[in-house]
Amino acid sequence: MSSSVPSADAGWLGSRVRRWRAVVELLRHAGAGLLVSGAVVHLVVGLLPIAFIAWTSRVIADIPAAAAAGGTTGADWKKVAAALGIAVGAFVLQQLLTPFQTVVSEVVTRRVDGACIGRLMDGALNDLPAAELERQDVLDLLSDARSAFDRARPTPGDAAAGALALIARYAQLAGAAVMVAVTLGVLPGVMVALTALVIRFGQRGSLGRFATLLGSLAGPRRRVGYLRRAAGGPELAKETRMLGLLPWLLGRHEREAREYLEPLWTGRRRLLFWPFVGLAVVGLLGGGTALVVLARSGVDGTLSLLQLSVALQAVLIPMRFGVYFPESDVQTQYGLAAYDSLVRFEALARARVPARPGVGPASDSAAGTSPAGTSPAGMSPTGASPAIDGPIRFENVAFRYQEDGPDVLRGLELELRPGRSTAIVGLNGSGKTTLVKLLAGLHEPTEGRVTAGGTDLAGLPAEAWQRRIAVIFQDFTRYQLTAAENIGMGRPELLGDREALLAAAERAGAAEIVARLPKGLDTVLSTQYEGGSDLSGGQWQRIALSRALLAVDAGASLLILDEPTAQLDVRAEAAFFDRFLEMTEGITSVIIAHRFSSVRRADRIVVLADGGVAESGTHEQLMELDGRYAELFRIQAERFARDEESGDGPTDAQDPDGQEEDRTMRPVGAR
Repeated sequence: MSSSVPSADAGWLGSRVRRWRAVVELLRHAGAGLLVSGAVVHLVVGLLPIAFIAWTSRVIADIPAAAAAGGTTGADWKKVAAALGIAVGAFVLQQLLTPFQTVVSEVVTRRVDGACIGRLMDGALNDLPAAELERQDVLDLLSDARSAFDRARPTPGDAAAGALALIARYAQLAGAAVMVAVTLGVLPGVMVALTALVIRFGQRGSLGRFATLLGSLAGPRRRVGYLRRAAGGPELAKETRMLGLLPWLLGRHEREAREYLEPLWTGRRRLLFWPFVGLAVVGLLGGGTALVVLARSGVDGTLSLLQLSVALQAVLIPMRFGVYFPESDVQTQYGLAAYDSLVRFEALARARVPARPGVGPASDSAAGTSPAGTSPAGMSPTGASPAIDGPIRFENVAFRYQEDGPDVLRGLELELRPGRSTAIVGLNGSGKTTLVKLLAGLHEPTEGRVTAGGTDLAGLPAEAWQRRIAVIFQDFTRYQLTAAENIGMGRPELLGDREALLAAAERAGAAEIVARLPKGLDTVLSTQYEGGSDLSGGQWQRIALSRALLAVDAGASLLILDEPTAQLDVRAEAAFFDRFLEMTEGITSVIIAHRFSSVRRADRIVVLADGGVAESGTHEQLMELDGRYAELFRIQAERFARDEESGDGPTDAQDPDGQEEDRTMRPVGAR
């Protein structure tokens, strides 16, 4: 989709064209059958009031003749009764069809929003490189697009349904203008129609300019939203009470809210007040002129009672047309603004996607071209995951997070050997996690390249490469879902394979944890849900490791641990890595750690410093070298010894695997 909702300063005609193009793009998601039936319902509901006016006017016009004829059963009274029956029928039918308008709008909204949510998730989780999700402008766009689907504001689906509902309004205006033209003349009919349209477009123009102002405040709005969510959620509840944060939170929220609302209030007065006064004058002149013509025609006797009744009621419809439409105006204005955020976010995602085969327009680039029947790195033409047939190499790799920022890595030369474990250690800020992101294809090197089996990863489809990798990040996700789903996220296609889930848990040492849960694999791992259970830090690590090993069982060839044990003490961390190295023997694995003693059993240890490899070898070789690794190893060992002597070592509540006593794993309501 290349179209977008225009800003208020765009040309009027271009603005209207692009706006309606966006509406058409949205409505196509609703389906042709629903659109046709919905349009018919709205059209009929819009025209029924015109029919009601016509036939009630006929009743008013026929009553004097019927009364003059006397009696109550004459032909004249039958005409009155027939006209009254048709008027009542039109009224009743309108009331019966109005709920169907609501039903149509709801179904259209849900279908369109379902499609847009899919596009938003695809853009955020698939198309856009991970690095871009840290940019302020990207986050503002994503926040505005996402907030609509949280029902904090109208959605694109609301905009589509609101635009469809305008059929009834414009059908009613057209019918009223025709009635005025027939009874009072073409000129009065055109005049009341134009007056209604001027007021309508003026009112929508003011609303559009206000929406542009609202869009410019995305940053302050996102900050206010964060404070509200944080203060109203369970995450801050303990610290708010213990640290007495409530006064600070209230004060900060008031400051942020004023920073957002004060320019909004000022702009609203500027954008809406005087336009309202001007449009009121237009309405007074146009409507007043039509009523004057009507009055003069009535006084002159040129209008019959039927014409007078029709004209009087018909003139009132255009006069009311310029007012706010509750079923359409806010929905279309702000729903299209949310859609604009989605479209711009998608455009940004497409612009930022690296030139890789199988990704957007880059799929036809030279990088993705291979001889017929072949693909890079042994990858099949159907897109199967590439095998890691040889070593993974970082070749003169440099990387920076921002174009004008410092290099985090520079001149990095590193080889990861297949079937061997490689530990990456270094001080904070040495680039360990950045190396993992490059290896996982979440970023691309600023300079140099990363290869697998001699093939540049930049020439491989990112999704296919990432299917070959199992990662446990330092801040791995703790899903508030069942234990089965937490493990199964390693390979979603295996979520229903209980044997595979239990086998992965067994290998990770989590089988006993799962067995002790109230409902086993079906237990929700959160005490925020009835019957749910929480886990200790060490137990969560076992579940995360189960998730990674499930991916390995399903074919992943590279296993990465990015400091998942940072919260554990030295002894528990060392025990965790010892068991990890035993259960992953023969698998190509990369371990990121900040404690040197924890990974001494790795096949190879690489020390990062100053953006590159400072030292490399086995634990014994590095200790014999007596360089940076040996120095830092001894410093950490001496600190651990002092902690042991002072009684700050591991407690009895935590076993060497980092699992706290079972009292931490209890169902909701337990004491």
